[in-house]
Amino acid sequence: MNIITTVEALRAQIAAWRKKGETIAFVPTMGNLHNGHLKLVDVAKSRADRVVVSIFVNPMQFGKNEDLDKYPRTLEDDCAGLTEHHADAVFTPTPQLMYPRGLDVQTYVEVPLLGDLHCGASRAGHFRGVSTIVCKLFNLVQPDIACFGMKDYQQLAIIRQMVIDLSMPIEIIGVPTERAADGLALSSRNGYLTAEQRATAPKLYQLLQQLKQQIEAGNHDYRALELQTKAQLTAAGFEPDYVNISHQHSLALATSAQEPKVILAAARLGSTRLIDNLEL
Repeated sequence: MNIITTVEALRAQIAAWRKKGETIAFVPTMGNLHNGHLKLVDVAKSRADRVVVSIFVNPMQFGKNEDLDKYPRTLEDDCAGLTEHHADAVFTPTPQLMYPRGLDVQTYVEVPLLGDLHCGASRAGHFRGVSTIVCKLFNLVQPDIACFGMKDYQQLAIIRQMVIDLSMPIEIIGVPTERAADGLALSSRNGYLTAEQRATAPKLYQLLQQLKQQIEAGNHDYRALELQTKAQLTAAGFEPDYVNISHQHSLALATSAQEPKVILAAARLGSTRLIDNLEL
């Protein structure tokens, strides 16, 4: 596997593959890779001749009081996992390379409406940082396809809309969430949980499953159901941010029993913010 640290080397590698007529898949990550990330690599490998993975802890998507400095960085282990899963190249830029003029004057990409809901309402600027860095990475890698995990459901919707709005010739593939045996969605931030919190964390997914069952049984009082589930999360020891029953495409709050829906949720357990979702 080729470890690439400069734009020039990345472009040279992409050009060499293109010259051979090879297709390219891309998996953007912030590193600290787990089986969910590696599943993205496997899917990418099945869909293209070459797979590029980026590892970049993006400062633009972290708020002032968030965990940028302590976000886990495990490059050596990440590269070992990527080699085992047959990635062809990993791009590991620095913030200075990606934002040479600094964040304050960096041109940015923003997807309105979708980026303002749910996590966007409580993490101001987060999705601006996500869409900006993904757009920049897309310009550098110029992939045919890109794979994203469905655990970050809102992020996936935003990237899909950005690609449509900016006429990018990239197929976006959503890959189902990888879970631990007890149902907890795999996440790099799960490593922050204490043993006691880790035992409690699967309750988030369990409550989403219960909520789904109530809706499918015919209860369509969505706002009341949301409040009920938030109260159950609080009773279980979480600090809920939101539980929203939403339209799958617009992510607006659902109002009709007929529209395709997704349950989106975010809650803190101690200092760790967990997100999850469940399509109906």
